[in-house]
Amino acid sequence: MKEWIANINQKIDELSKTTWMKYFRITSSVAWNLVLIFILFVSMGFVFVGSIGAGYFASLVKDEPLRPKTEMRNTIFNYEETSTLYFASNKYLGKMRTDLERQETTLKKVSPNVINAVLATEDEYFYQHNGIVPKAVVRGILQDVSNSNTQTGGSTLTQQLIKNQVLTNEVSYERKAKELLLAMRLEHFMTKDEILEAYLNVIPYGRNASGRNIAGVETAAEGLFNKSAKDLNLAQSAYIAGIPQSPYAYTPFTQSGKLKDADNLKLGINRMKTVLYRMHETGYITEKQYKKALKYNIKKDFRKPEVRPEEKYPYVTYEIENRAKEIMAKILAKKDGIDVDRLSHEAKLKEKYKILADRELRSKGYKIYSTIDKKMYDTMQKVKDNFPYYGATFTKQVTDSETGKVTNVPDPVQVGSIVIENKTGKILSFVGGRDHKLEATNHATQAKRSNGSTMKPLLVYAPAIQYGVIGAGSPVADVKFSINGWSPSNYTETDERGLISAREALKDSQNLPAIRLYAQIINHRPAGLLRRNGFTSLDDSDYTNYATSIGALRNGVTIEENTNAYATFANGGKFVDAYMISKIVDSNGKTVYKHKVKSKTVYSKQTSYITTDMLRDVLKQGTGTTANSNLKFRADFAAKTGTSQEYKDVWLVGYNPDISLGVWMGYDQPKTLYQANGVYGQPSTRINLLWARLMNAVYDTNPKLATANGKTFTQPAGVVSQTFCGITGNALTNACSGNARTDLFNANVMLPGAETAFSGGGLSNAFKQKMLSPFGGDYSKLFGAKEKEKKEKEKEKEKEKQNNSRSNNTNSNNSSNSNRPGNSNSSNNSNNSNQSNNNAGNSNNNSGNNNSNGSNNSNGSGNSNGSGNSDGNSNGSGNSNNSGGTGANGGNNNVNPKPEEDGQ
Repeated sequence: MKEWIANINQKIDELSKTTWMKYFRITSSVAWNLVLIFILFVSMGFVFVGSIGAGYFASLVKDEPLRPKTEMRNTIFNYEETSTLYFASNKYLGKMRTDLERQETTLKKVSPNVINAVLATEDEYFYQHNGIVPKAVVRGILQDVSNSNTQTGGSTLTQQLIKNQVLTNEVSYERKAKELLLAMRLEHFMTKDEILEAYLNVIPYGRNASGRNIAGVETAAEGLFNKSAKDLNLAQSAYIAGIPQSPYAYTPFTQSGKLKDADNLKLGINRMKTVLYRMHETGYITEKQYKKALKYNIKKDFRKPEVRPEEKYPYVTYEIENRAKEIMAKILAKKDGIDVDRLSHEAKLKEKYKILADRELRSKGYKIYSTIDKKMYDTMQKVKDNFPYYGATFTKQVTDSETGKVTNVPDPVQVGSIVIENKTGKILSFVGGRDHKLEATNHATQAKRSNGSTMKPLLVYAPAIQYGVIGAGSPVADVKFSINGWSPSNYTETDERGLISAREALKDSQNLPAIRLYAQIINHRPAGLLRRNGFTSLDDSDYTNYATSIGALRNGVTIEENTNAYATFANGGKFVDAYMISKIVDSNGKTVYKHKVKSKTVYSKQTSYITTDMLRDVLKQGTGTTANSNLKFRADFAAKTGTSQEYKDVWLVGYNPDISLGVWMGYDQPKTLYQANGVYGQPSTRINLLWARLMNAVYDTNPKLATANGKTFTQPAGVVSQTFCGITGNALTNACSGNARTDLFNANVMLPGAETAFSGGGLSNAFKQKMLSPFGGDYSKLFGAKEKEKKEKEKEKEKEKQNNSRSNNTNSNNSSNSNRPGNSNSSNNSNNSNQSNNNAGNSNNNSGNNNSNGSNNSNGSGNSNGSGNSDGNSNGSGNSNNSGGTGANGGNNNVNPKPEEDGQ
């Protein structure tokens, strides 16, 4: 072996001494050194480029703050969630209006098919990487630098989450650099499942079947397939998972909520197939599942186009939103330490918190529960839509605020109505208007109008009873007067009934007695009771203006407020503010607001009952008989009609022990309703019919409410029925023989006192002055009709004796007084049954025995009862009148031009 090694070494030595080996050794040495130099330069180049890249990267992210863990997590989880609106009984109404609809979910409530589809398509190595995939980043940079037509993308789910929640969609190297940095940082602060869950709640998914923009997998599942994300099958999951790459190209719905045509649908379906291919390729599904899903007809699963809640229920949606904002503004102000009462007085502060409340409600996923009974609401809308007697539709000019273009649009008679549960204040239903597209104003809750004679019980009669000025049957003066150029009149301008009972004056809605009585109590400032009753727009002048007594409010009143005030009577004098939002619950299930029912006393129980009893007569014998006769059921109702000057507004507000229903009609641009009566009937008849039909709608949906479950108004202690002198209102004496009347009094504040009005065989001047104060008037109008009636009777009796003819009872029906309720016997009541003032049915109850004349029929109206009703519905008949209308009120051309006089 040693010899062999020695021989080898010897040969090598010999070879190294050759010339060519010498040159080889030199060349190889040079080559090796060159390689080393090249490697050195390349290494230095990489270091240099890397340093430049790192420096450039650092420069791009130098302004990005070092975000702590808490801030990062809060920012990621702070995604907008759409609030939800509900009818009563937790019945779904719809989503609150917003630019982007989103409903939060959890990973446990998402189908595994969806999760696998997302991972296979968007981030195959999601559970392995630390927020970024370097090779994908490098590939994306090279494609961008080389301006390649193929852009494969390199964003992980973590990066996409950062882009959507922390950064923007801006296309720049700076945004991309920040995205990479924050993605790696986020991986240290959140688990993989937390990142995936947030991603599924954040990513946009195009549009739903209403045409709204949507985000989040749960919203997508419901919006596209009408099912929860946990119930999606393989094909549906693949379709949804493929949408985020190009949301508006792949979504199956247009902006209007309609399904796209076949060609455009094909884009989304092809994308679904791509997702299925990736799922198969990555092993999430088998060959069999893949082929089956490819054949699946996804088109049949797409949700039918859905009407948005603001389109199907516009008045309800907007009203709930507005009321919820009012509530939330107070909640946010209180959180900031602001006295919520300041919002009522400081417009700028209120506007600030309403804006904040709007943002809060539209983005934080609240559930807003209302009191609106869906079935009742739907039924009332049908009545509204099918009612044929509103009146003539005109046109009005509307100017476009942007273009300045003037167009003609329909101007129909508008309507507003509301149903309130008396004891709780719940607004159960309402009618906001004829057509929201024509007029968005909610006439039930927002429009302020003159309430006409519906003001009389609230401001005149109930306060007068409360103050002990009158009882239900006390005499009041129906005599004309003039003051400062103002000469009010009743509906029929020639109608002056003299001394009549308060009950009759209210039943027939006489203006003159109401104004006179109001003047006697105005020093008590009874308008303050309106404020306690929920009237929010009272002006200082409303406290001192005599015409306020007949509805001449400076700013008007809403239907809600007016009806709410009548519910006070039903509640025994306690006002319970009406409300529509029962509670608001945040996205975590915490109740942040719950309505609490509160009441405050406005009238005594005795006042409320006596007023209610008087208002019963309106439906039985007065201006609401048409409404009463058109009800399909019976209940203990009290009501009042009202009409403003020139029939610009007509009202009817009625209530039973459980609910109150108010109805109004009029034009938005006020004009008379008194036209085309031959087609539509008298305005007062129209409102009677509409009130009855709406109340019948309530009965159809909830008979117990409509009938108050058989309950009646209960007479409280202190209310007594007393017989007294119908002329003076004092205790009955021989001087008042034949003029007895029996009616209700509040014994706690007033009973008929000793008779002092008669003097020297007649009524004293002091009594006459008292009855006509403070305005004065013609004394003869108080009793002239009575004296004339007596003389005519005496003459007829004498004639009968002279002719030895048999007695007859026609004398009271042959004169101009034939329709006046002035006789003490019951025979004259055959023509005046609607003017009975005795709730107990006393035959001597007519309060008009001192009427000055029988002129209420002098206009040739042909009324069978001659009551001169303001509303013309004393019997609901088609009695002829000098205006050719269909109602029984006649004399409708005698509307007084004074704005304060409402003819009601």
